[in-house]
Order: sequence, then C-alpha cells, then structure tokens
Amino acid sequence: MNHVDIYTDGACKGNPGPGGWGVLLKSGMTERELFGGERLTTNNRMEMTAVIEGLSALRRPCDVTLYIDSQYVLKGITEWIHGWRARGWRTASKEPVKNVELWQRIDELVQNSGHKIEWRWVRGHNGDPGNERADQLANLGVDVALGRIPAPG
Repeated sequence: MNHVDIYTDGACKGNPGPGGWGVLLKSGMTERELFGGERLTTNNRMEMTAVIEGLSALRRPCDVTLYIDSQYVLKGITEWIHGWRARGWRTASKEPVKNVELWQRIDELVQNSGHKIEWRWVRGHNGDPGNERADQLANLGVDVALGRIPAPG
C-alpha cells in the first residue's frame, strides 16, 4: 500500500457564513492540493468536508496518516461515532446527530475504502507546514464560495 499524508482544514467567515475546505495530499515527492467552498455553511461542516474530499481523492486503498486540527472531527470519528451508529445516529441524549449525512459519508469512507487510517491531531495555526497549507487552501475555498476566484479544475 502506498503511504499518503493528508492534511485537512476548514474555514468559515461567520459561523454560519461562507466557508471553505482545503486538502494537501503528499505521497513521496508528489503533492496534490484540493479546495472548495460553500456560500452558507459552518466551520465544522467544512472541516468534515475536507476529510471527505481528501479520502475520496485516493483512487486505491492506501496507508493514510490524516492530520487534522479539529477536535470535533477527531473525537467524532475516533470516539463518538460508534455510539451514534449503535443508537441509529442519535446522541447519548437521544437527539439527532448534527451533520449526520457528513458523518455517515466519513464513516462509509473509513469502513469501506480499504484505507488504513491513522488520525493525528495537530494544533492549528502553530507552524506545522502541512496544516498551514491546508488552512491557506481552505481560505481559497472561501474565495471560491464568494465568487472571488473560479473553482479549481
């Protein structure tokens, strides 16, 4: 299996407001950058979308180290999701899980993609080059959402 480092980040100007997501994929000497945005969204949704887009960009099963600065997404995927799934996508207090369609998509990618994923939390805005680039890409995604620049590709 190829090893891939994936750095993801989300950004939102207002919460809710226009938002963007950014992904940096690195495998050996190869790098790929992805970004996009939505006109009305939340920071958490953009953080989750970055993970979805990063994992979806992989064409075959990979050994992935996924770097993320969102505790919400990290705890959601490594701790909370098991209970949510067991309770029919409800929280411990029996409320519907927020952003359920995104959680279900992440869960599907984790369970069915064949990837071996190691989740690593990094402190945002703390000088990690991969995280800093993902943050810049997420902000480009905000520019796409606001029509300041064209969408990539």
